[in-house]
Amino acid sequence: MYKSIAVYLILAIFVIGIVQAAPAEAAFVASSSSAMSKIDRQADMDRITHALEMKAVSSRLSQLGFTKEEINTRLASLSDQQVHLLAQKIDKLRPAGDGIAVLGALIVIVFLVVVILWLTHHRVVVR
Repeated sequence: MYKSIAVYLILAIFVIGIVQAAPAEAAFVASSSSAMSKIDRQADMDRITHALEMKAVSSRLSQLGFTKEEINTRLASLSDQQVHLLAQKIDKLRPAGDGIAVLGALIVIVFLVVVILWLTHHRVVVR
């Protein structure tokens, strides 16, 4: 009895150690004046236009009723900081989601089911 509980606890701690939250990151933060001086509007606009040229994005914007001219006038009216923030948000997007996290969660679930079946001495018979 105690052996099975010990094995379960060891496996639970192992799984908790593998499945971690996003790693913490630390860095120096520049002041706003020096950060703003390094913004390259043209490079950010290139990233934004590249994202807007994708078929899925352009079709969704056209479904919402936006024309290319409206999009270009709105982009032209943005400040350098707004363009930079938009480009950063586009860079952080993952169109298909985070597949590794889903795969990891599935592996953990299957592992836990197997451990629970093993601990309760149940057998699965497929005929």
